[in-house]
Amino acid sequence: MRRFSTDNESFRAGLRIGWPYAIAGFLLAVSFGVLAKPVMGPVAPIVMSALLFAGSAQFAATAVLAAGGGAAAAIVAGVLLNARYIPMGVALAPSLRGRPLHRALVGQAMIDFSWAAASREGGRFDSDFMIGATLPAYPAWVGGTAIGVVLGGTIGDPAALGLDAIFPAFFLALLAEGELRRGKPLAAALLGGTIAAVLLPFSPAGVPIIAASAAALIGLERGGQPEGKPPAGHSLDEALREEVP
Repeated sequence: MRRFSTDNESFRAGLRIGWPYAIAGFLLAVSFGVLAKPVMGPVAPIVMSALLFAGSAQFAATAVLAAGGGAAAAIVAGVLLNARYIPMGVALAPSLRGRPLHRALVGQAMIDFSWAAASREGGRFDSDFMIGATLPAYPAWVGGTAIGVVLGGTIGDPAALGLDAIFPAFFLALLAEGELRRGKPLAAALLGGTIAAVLLPFSPAGVPIIAASAAALIGLERGGQPEGKPPAGHSLDEALREEVP
């Protein structure tokens, strides 16, 4: 079994591409810290970022609490949004090797950007690339939250600085880099966006994005050997090493 190493070219490539997105995540985290402090106090937002590391779920929970909802409603909103990682994890699983604990630890590096960027032909994923792409994002997210909490009074309203536009722009960049291609990925992206847009005005937080994930089912293929699957005698790890990110 090929072991993970920071000397791996895939890891270094992921690290290089991860920094620009980490900077965007840092700015988004600052806005989260500013918005969450009046709702949760100065400590909870930082702890939340350190333990959850889930931007959309954290914003959803904060919005629920700010609107007067209870802790249970905030937890439900966060769980619904993070439930998208279940099908993402199912897609990633065949590309992982090793014992269950090792596979689970690698799965912790799965965030929206790194998961999409690590996708390869035939439904495979380069796990080393994914880890490298995620690595800069975690300290940027936790550090940005802390700065937002500490300097919230100085920064003021994040919307006045345009920080509220970072979140949709971030996901638009993911689409442009990974999904806006011909065929099933493009169709799934368009269908998912349509489902979310229709449900957004009247559905609880988290429901539109979970319902939209059903659009990914059009990518299922029955029978046959998936495109890009390594031939017999050629391991998946060897195929991933040959991939150039």
